[in-house]
Amino acid sequence: MSDVTDAVAHFAEHGTAVPALVLASLAALIATAGFRTRWSRRHGQAPPADDTGARPPTTERTAGTGPTGRETTGSEPGGSEHGGESALWRMRTTVRDAPGSLAVLCAALAERRIDILSLQTHPLAEGTVDEFLLRAPGELSGTELADLVTAAGGARTWTERADAHDLVDAPTRVLALAARTALDAAELPLALRQLLGRCTIRSLPATGGARTGARAAQEVPPEGTLEDTVLRLRAPEGGVISVERPHLPFTPAEFARARALVELDARLGPRIPHARDVLTLTEGSDITVRRVDTRDVPAAKAMHERCSARTLGLRYHGPVGDADRYLNHLLSPRFGRTLAAQTASGRIVALGHLLWDGDETEVALLVEDGWQRRGIGGELLGRLVAMAAETGCESVYAVTQASNTGMVAAMRGLGLPLDYQIEEGTLVVTARLDPVARSGAPLPHGERIGRE
Repeated sequence: MSDVTDAVAHFAEHGTAVPALVLASLAALIATAGFRTRWSRRHGQAPPADDTGARPPTTERTAGTGPTGRETTGSEPGGSEHGGESALWRMRTTVRDAPGSLAVLCAALAERRIDILSLQTHPLAEGTVDEFLLRAPGELSGTELADLVTAAGGARTWTERADAHDLVDAPTRVLALAARTALDAAELPLALRQLLGRCTIRSLPATGGARTGARAAQEVPPEGTLEDTVLRLRAPEGGVISVERPHLPFTPAEFARARALVELDARLGPRIPHARDVLTLTEGSDITVRRVDTRDVPAAKAMHERCSARTLGLRYHGPVGDADRYLNHLLSPRFGRTLAAQTASGRIVALGHLLWDGDETEVALLVEDGWQRRGIGGELLGRLVAMAAETGCESVYAVTQASNTGMVAAMRGLGLPLDYQIEEGTLVVTARLDPVARSGAPLPHGERIGRE
């Protein structure tokens, strides 16, 4: 495993133009290292390569070979070879590790005209966890499916509706996640979430708080810990990354994959994409929009010093004197992504944040007083929302004061459905990303922008 991580790190450290195919090929070793299957000894056929993990933010569908040996395609779940409506399901169940046990379960599914599109097995001490991607008749409910599996010998069965995105095979998905993580440190939390499905990811930093990340890291061994529905890993920058998934225990294979992604991130060190766009304001001056991280904290603090107390108060909703202490968190790629607008001399005049908040995503803006009402805030916000859409977010929200007309105008300028909630002067505006926004279509770059 360490040799594979060394190889990926070596390629990524020698320039930004790392061939995605090379990264993907190397990451395949990470994805498949240590993988074992009992399909051949339980069913007498070659093991399928498909997986049924979390869906990636893509509309691409990949053809594969199902466990029955016939080719399966990424067709829409609206029909089946038997005629009528059908639905896709993800299912996980525990089956006795005994000859014929899986065959009994497969036969029971076949009797109800349920097609097995993919299967992955996770051998454990007390049995084997089998993950299926199924196409079932549309009238079959999740409860009925679970009852059928239980009667056929399955235990602790979990089901969830799937869609065409789940037809993407496991190697393709893991390769994409490894390549994205290698090129951008902010991708690690998203990659873990997409790798492990519906889960809550918490990053405990190495400093700050009553129970610091440094203290927590002392309680987590270098190889991490796996405890049923919770796994903990040493964060690359110190502290701990905790992943929790209620009602669905993690398997050793999932734990190994998550650990490999974190190890890859640690070996590559701090990194963000170097792309930047030059925008021309209506009065003719140019500004540059680029990604920033904690290495830009001094420049961000200098911008704070140039902002008025009112501007800082509208942004941080608290004592203005405490504003600087938020920057290490806000600019850390562990908690989201930050865009900055800077002048030709390199002075930062605006910051836009996209923050991962559990299952939700927050956006926030701060524009220096002398640069307000020039369209900069709206430009940053549009790009942040495009980033959120590319990661599969269904909505983003902004927390501000009801008197902050600039932020409200920027949210309205997105042209998306908005929800407003006001409580004691605090306004929460939520923008729902429609399917067009979530398609990942890039916003125009390098254009002349007008006033907000």
